[in-house]
Order: sequence, then C-alpha cells, then structure tokens
Amino acid sequence: MRRALSPLVLVLALIAAPAGTAGASGSTTTTTSATGSTTTTGSRAVYVDPLTGLPDPRHLTEHRSALTIKIDNTPQAMPQYGVEDADVVYEEIVEGGITRLAAIFDSHLPTVVGPVRSVRRTDREIVFPIGGIFAFSGGAQYALRSIATAPVKLYDEANSGAAMFRDPSRPAPHNLFANAELLMKKDGVPRPTRPLFSYLAPGQFAHGPKVRSFTVGFEAGYAVTYTWNPSTRRWDRSLFGSLEKSANGVQIAPKNVIVMSVNYVGGVGVIDSYAQLIGSGPAEVFTGGVVQHGRWSRSNLYHRTVFTNDRGQVIKLAPGQTWVELLSNTERVTIVPR
Repeated sequence: MRRALSPLVLVLALIAAPAGTAGASGSTTTTTSATGSTTTTGSRAVYVDPLTGLPDPRHLTEHRSALTIKIDNTPQAMPQYGVEDADVVYEEIVEGGITRLAAIFDSHLPTVVGPVRSVRRTDREIVFPIGGIFAFSGGAQYALRSIATAPVKLYDEANSGAAMFRDPSRPAPHNLFANAELLMKKDGVPRPTRPLFSYLAPGQFAHGPKVRSFTVGFEAGYAVTYTWNPSTRRWDRSLFGSLEKSANGVQIAPKNVIVMSVNYVGGVGVIDSYAQLIGSGPAEVFTGGVVQHGRWSRSNLYHRTVFTNDRGQVIKLAPGQTWVELLSNTERVTIVPR
C-alpha cells in the first residue's frame, strides 16, 4: 500500500487509561474492564458503549450481545437500510473483487437492515473477538463450515422467523431484510461485548497530517472515497461516483475510518479466498480530519486488532461509528491533503 502524503464531554478512552486516573480536567475518572467502561464525572457515573465509546446512561449495551449482519453492497442493493445505525462496519472483498459489509449493531437496533446477503470466509475472522449473533442469507459450504467454528449464534431466513422478511418491491436476491430488534432477542454471548478500539478522552484530539479526502482503492469498480466534513466532524462516504445515503436519506458518514492492508489468502476476488486478519501489517487511521500512519496487529482469533502509530503508541479514535476497510495489500489508498 502506498502512503501519500467531537464534542463529547463524558467519555474517556476505553482501555486507554487505567482505572481511577484523572482525565483532562482532573475531575473525570474511568473504570474499564474486558467488557466495557464506566466514566465518572464528579459524582455521576456514565456507562460507555463498548463498540462506540459513546455514553450509554441506560446501560442498554451492558445487557445485550453484539449483532453482526451481512449486507449487500452492490449497485442493485442501493439504497441500503440500517447501515447508518451500525456501531462498526467492516468492508471486505469477496468473489470478483466486489465488496460486502459486515455491520455490527449494539447501541441502535433498526427494524429494517439490509439487503441481507451470504456469509464469507473472512467473516469468521471478523466476529471471533466479539461473539454474539451472526445473521446472513446462507452461503457456500466452505463458508458455512468456517462460520460454524466461530463463537456466534447463527440465524438465516430458515430459522429467524419474523426477524427476517422479503420486500416484494425489490428483485431477489437483493430483497431479504432483517429486523435487528427481533434478532437481538435471540440472545448471544458474551454480554456485553468486548471493546474493539480505544478512544480519545474529552479534550483530546488526534494529531497528524490534515486530510481533505482519501480513496480506498478497491478494484472492480468498488473504490470508495471519504471526504472530511468539518461541520459534522465526520467522513462523508461516496460510492459509485456519488455521496452514499441510506434508504432513510441519511448520509453515510462515520467518525472514524481504518484502512487495513491485508493479505487475501487464495487471491483477491477468488471465490473461496479470505482476508488474513491474524498477524500484522500497515494501517491508516482517519479520525478528526487527520491521518495517522501505523500498523495493525492481532495475535490470535480471540484477541482484538490493535492499531499503533509510528511510535508504537495505541491509536485512539473519536467516539462514534467506525468503518474498517479490509484493503488488499496489492491495492492502495490515495490521500488528498488539506
């Protein structure tokens, strides 16, 4: 991969600070564990959503597991439903070089998500650290055997009941949708899920070269561009030559975008290939209008991926939605500076 050149008051970094340490103001403390974080400001404690780093004062995410739904990403699938409500979204390369999404829900549970599509071999590597529920539309035997080894409860159209349904106004196979609220009631472990990232504390900001936009160079016509929006402090996503909006008219605009350079075992776009997510490789982390160049590393299936900068320090994200782009190490990200 070639390198080119929020206003939250209550949230502290997940895992980043030891329990009982002072925040930027000296009056905020955070207690963290393998499953979540509690932030105390003055005398008031606020539970933090493990997958976004945002306050969860009702502790909703403390009492449920993660829910991963496979989502179609072809032109025929547009506009998609529910993607804007996901906590984390992974974009992976599948057969023919097209991309597909694995959207992880926890803090918000939309009643329409999709179109739902089939499982792929990479999904096992994605869901292993978080467990919970995995919803999909079926798949080839090699992919079904793979996901069956992951610590997730599997649901498809055959066993999900009213939690999946067909939209007669759309052609098959782009017409299967899921109700995340009903799927979450299927349960799953662990509960709550474990954090995937570390987050900036109040008053902290990411440092690095300023970025106007960047393009994640998926080939086969699936390159995606993110443009920094200083008003919303988000990255506006464009796909197929235009801004990408959900079926509800919401601009897809994550707070953070992580581009991982990975090896696709078996070849990019080959039908049974998969992204090798154990090991290490280059990474770019885009947050707060800047880029931080570094590396990703993951020691085994059960551990989360750790992102470090050029100085070996853990990179912290802005609390909010994060997209993880699983870009082949034969492709490139192009950055336009500000």
